[in-house]
Amino acid sequence: MRSHVNLSHIVRTCGCFGIQRVIACGAAGIHGRIARDGAEAVEIEVHRSLPPVLDRLRADGWELVGLEQATHSESLFSFRFVARTALVIGNERTGLTPEELARLHRVAEIPMAGLPHSLNAATATAIAVYEYCRQWPAGSETRP
Repeated sequence: MRSHVNLSHIVRTCGCFGIQRVIACGAAGIHGRIARDGAEAVEIEVHRSLPPVLDRLRADGWELVGLEQATHSESLFSFRFVARTALVIGNERTGLTPEELARLHRVAEIPMAGLPHSLNAATATAIAVYEYCRQWPAGSETRP
């Protein structure tokens, strides 16, 4: 994330839905007034670059799902998440690189019907997190 505001909104969303960990890459910062209680409830891990993080998550048995408009992406409307999903969000302007996309198991996209053709990264993340949590409610025995 380039924007501390976007990351703060994502942390707030994760806190609201019981997501306990966010991994951010680059110069990640949180604005407490935006993240609110999420800043206390969500563990934030910061790393320099994404590819090594993806490799580690894959080795630990997580399904890596990118949220991106890409050639082989699947519509979020019919996307089936697995319980051990790591949702991967790219840079706000450039998205996920080809190197990062190659490390993912699957890619989901939110279908757009109007202009502009993409959502803000924090907004798109909130929609995808909601859909994951709809399929795997907090407290579900199979949700990590």
